[in-house]
Amino acid sequence: MTSAETPRRDVVVLGSTGSIGTQALEIVRANPDRFRVVGLTAGGSHRELFDAQVAEFSPAYSGLGADASAEAASQPCDVVLNGITGAVGLSATLATLDAGNTLALANKESLIMGGPLVLERAKPGQIVPVDSEHSALAQCLRGGTAEEVRRLVLTASGGPFRGRTREELLHVTVDQALAHPTWDMGPVVTINSANLVNKGLEVIEAHLLFGIPYDRIEVVVHPTSVVHSMVEFVDGSTLAQASPPTMLIPISLGLAWPDRVPDTAPPVDWTKANTWEFFPLDDEAFPAVRIAREAGATGATAPAVYNAANEVAVEAFRQGRLGFVQIIDTVSHVLGAHDVPSTAVLTLDDVLAADAWARAEAARLIESSR
Repeated sequence: MTSAETPRRDVVVLGSTGSIGTQALEIVRANPDRFRVVGLTAGGSHRELFDAQVAEFSPAYSGLGADASAEAASQPCDVVLNGITGAVGLSATLATLDAGNTLALANKESLIMGGPLVLERAKPGQIVPVDSEHSALAQCLRGGTAEEVRRLVLTASGGPFRGRTREELLHVTVDQALAHPTWDMGPVVTINSANLVNKGLEVIEAHLLFGIPYDRIEVVVHPTSVVHSMVEFVDGSTLAQASPPTMLIPISLGLAWPDRVPDTAPPVDWTKANTWEFFPLDDEAFPAVRIAREAGATGATAPAVYNAANEVAVEAFRQGRLGFVQIIDTVSHVLGAHDVPSTAVLTLDDVLAADAWARAEAARLIESSR
């Protein structure tokens, strides 16, 4: 089908004033023949920007807050982009799936904490990953059958503190943690990337999205963030997806999947010298991936606890009440104190109760350490 014959898709953007949402609207703005905004929601912290977006795109539905996002997600449309940050995005993810809309998922937290609850509601192909790593994996997986996949390889930039020891990380400031060398993201995701908690979340997400066991999902440090992830096949070949570090490409793919949107972003300039380096992950200085892998393998409510404790710890770090290294220490302690339910069937109440308990326990630990 040519671009002229591609039907225009009705799009709902959740978290429209955040990093993912504003870039999604940039794509819509550049491709009015392919996309039409029918819903916009945001958290409310950037009200003037939100009002300007509503005035520009004139969506049929707009609103502020988690309830508004869940309502918008259930509106008739072709695709819902969930660009909300944090666990608050779960209700919108479930509402999207229940309404039968395609879910372009940037809110990894909702999949991680919801786990089986989210997957059992999703029809085949209904969830399209927007994280650059998982978008890359989805693209590479087109190159072979499920039986031909040996392992998934997630790349990590290593953040601003690559090469530092744990001792050297003890006095990291908020401003230093927010100075990511290759990506321009929101503050929470940027801090999560600085200590590799984000990569831990992405390991769990990759397992849930693609059904690959944890022992066949690897993480490798790639400082320039040009190769976004790779798939290794059983014959020894590896397919990698490469582009300059931009979220425009995975967002456009999320909106248009399985089609590509021409001229979304500049490609790699092959007329210039390029060096791609890869390094093993330093698990001692950055244990977040190992801890996430353990939480994912435990399953049930453990991933929800990992995510909730981290959200509380990151906020405490941003407020100057917790050290950088203590973020993942807090997560580890909360996970160690969590009683995973033995029930074979996980309910939404189980997930929400675990999330609330983890937040309270993390807050208690942070306060007691001051």
